[in-house]
This record gives sequence, structure tokens and C-alpha cells, in this order.
Amino acid sequence: MKWIRTALCALGMLACLSLSAFAAELGEPNITEQTTMKELRENPSIKGSGFYTYCNEWIEGSTKYDNTPIKGYVSWAASEDAAEGMNLVIENYNKGVQVTWQVYTPEEIEADPALGMVQLFYFPAKTENAKYVVVVPGNGGNTTAELNEGASIANQLHDLGYAVFVLRYRSFLNASDNAPLYDIANAVKYLTKNAEQFGVQRENYALMGFSSGGHIVGLIGSDNERFGYKAFGIPQPAALLLGYPINDFYEVKPLYHIAIDPLMISWRYYWTNISDVVNKNYTPTFFWYGKNDYYMECMNYEKQGPLLEKTLKESGATYQCVVYEDAPHAIGPGRHTDADGWIKLATEFWDSCSCWHSLHLRQSWASPISHRRPPCGNCGKTHH
Repeated sequence: MKWIRTALCALGMLACLSLSAFAAELGEPNITEQTTMKELRENPSIKGSGFYTYCNEWIEGSTKYDNTPIKGYVSWAASEDAAEGMNLVIENYNKGVQVTWQVYTPEEIEADPALGMVQLFYFPAKTENAKYVVVVPGNGGNTTAELNEGASIANQLHDLGYAVFVLRYRSFLNASDNAPLYDIANAVKYLTKNAEQFGVQRENYALMGFSSGGHIVGLIGSDNERFGYKAFGIPQPAALLLGYPINDFYEVKPLYHIAIDPLMISWRYYWTNISDVVNKNYTPTFFWYGKNDYYMECMNYEKQGPLLEKTLKESGATYQCVVYEDAPHAIGPGRHTDADGWIKLATEFWDSCSCWHSLHLRQSWASPISHRRPPCGNCGKTHH
């Protein structure tokens, strides 16, 4: 019997050692605005989660910003939420949640390695059967915004009870042949197919986009049969929630074409304005922009938010526009600006559109002859 006790003790010690080794692979959710990018990236749970943090570098693995704190790496209006969003990633990973999901299959990625960068970063809701948001950050040339307009936004949406998926999509030189549109559409297809696995509602979802990401979201939210949601066979979003969206790429259009699609002469997404595809059936839209958005001034300010608002109003579409005095470009959640709190406003708009969404999902018009709409399944009223 003595040898049995000895063996059991040895097994117990091995188990303890294994647990200690496993625990050593988990990081602490102690990220702050002052945490350097090197410290963030070396956190075992951030590293293990696969969340993309090389947003401002040309090359993943670059040490250029190693000593830069999060507050200096992202916008001052987003750093607090970005740090908390990273703590949320750590907490989820430590609970066993798979944070990073590939949108495309291994076979597709093998055929086109650029598809490997298309990922969804998952922030589960607090409850099952939650509504979900696909967040599409902006990008500028070689820079992306998974921290500035991704993790920071997920932090607030999570607190409001939503499941969040931050999309990393093909951008700049990898955005040829309308790649970003396909990435968004395929991400929604993936989530629709696997809704039960993620604990989310299959069709009651919103697309949230920022800057150039807002432009792409604005196009796919239309019923255009070439590049809207119908063209890709995905459910119509319940709402579009846009922060300082680019409506018109203006003089950048030919530069984009030369840089991204130099040998192509067919239609490309950056040639079409959001305002070109707005009609009365356009997906309900909440958007905002600032009067001191100097980036938009460089692209003809009046052709951006003001023109989009005018077009939405004239079309009879359901929308809400908020114009802030102090809200510069690329501020994400907008802390310490007039836009602080806009995410809650946007989700309240989405909730107010639930009757509209229920009606469009039913698709049960009275008859081909009558143009009267049936009563809404939620409130009993007839919506026009």
C-alpha cells in the first residue's frame, strides 16, 4: 500500500505543477492607460487571445511603439476604454473564451493568404440570446483601429448588455477588388450560421462603423443589388450606427484606385458615396460627426456628414443625426468631448427601431394590390 500512497502523492505533485504552469500562462487584467504597448503585448492572455494590437505599425512584431503607453498609442478620447477593453479580453480568455475567430476557412486562406488577416474578436454578452454588434473600425493607409475604435467600443457595448464582434478586415493594399465588402458580408454570414454557438440572436444585429469603416457599412446597409446586403444574401441589419462616417472619398478616389486597384476598370466601392444609395428602405441609421472634424474638412466637409443627413431626410429613411460642437475625427467612444455618451444614444435608437425591424423581417404585405402595411408584431401599430 505504501507504493500506492507514494504514487498518488507523485501524481498530486505533478497536477499541482501542471496547474501552476497553466496559471503562469494567464495574464492579470491590470491594463491601464499608462501600460506600454510592449507590456500589453507581453501579457500572456493578450498574447494567447490573438487580439491584434499592431494597429499603427507597418509590420506585425515591430518594436517601434514598445515604450509608448496606450494613452499615446490611441486617441486620448479612447485610451481609457481601450485599456478596459483589453482587460475584458484578458478576463474572457482566462475564463476559457475563444477570443479570435477566423472568418475564412483554412482552405480559403491557403489559396489567398491575405484572408488570414480577416478575424472577429469576440466579446460575449452577459446573457444568452443577446443582440450583437459587428464593429468595423476605420483605417488610414497602413494603420488600422482595432484598439482605438474596436476594443474601446466593445468595452462600452458590453456594459450595455450586447455581444460584440470587432472585425479586422482587409484594408489599404489588401483591399483590392472590393475586399472589405466581402469581409463584412462573410463575417455576418459566419455569425448568422453560428449564432447559437455565440449565444446571440440570429438576425437582430447592428453594424457599427467608423470613418472609412463607416463608409463600407453604409454601402452594405443599402438594398443595392450590386453591393448591399441583398447582393451578399445576408439578413438586413436592424440598424447602422456610424461615427464620423466618410460619405464621399472626394479627391482621394483616383488615388485609392491607383494604389489599390491599378489594373482594374470596373466598379470599386470607394467610388460610390453612401448618399448615392440611400432610399426610403435604407436601413435605420444613427450617425454623428463633429463641427471641428478637420479631417473631413480636407475632404470637402459639406460632402460628408451634411450631405448624408440631407439625403437621408429627403429620402424618408429612418435616421437620427447628432452634430457635436467639439468632436474631432477618430475619437472612438469620444471621452472628454461633446460626443461622450453617444454609444448609449445609438443603442437607444436601435432599440426604438425594433418595430421597424420586426415588420421588415416578416415580409408579409397584405396583398400585391394593396400598399397598406400589416400591423407590427411588437406594438400593434402600422408603420409608414
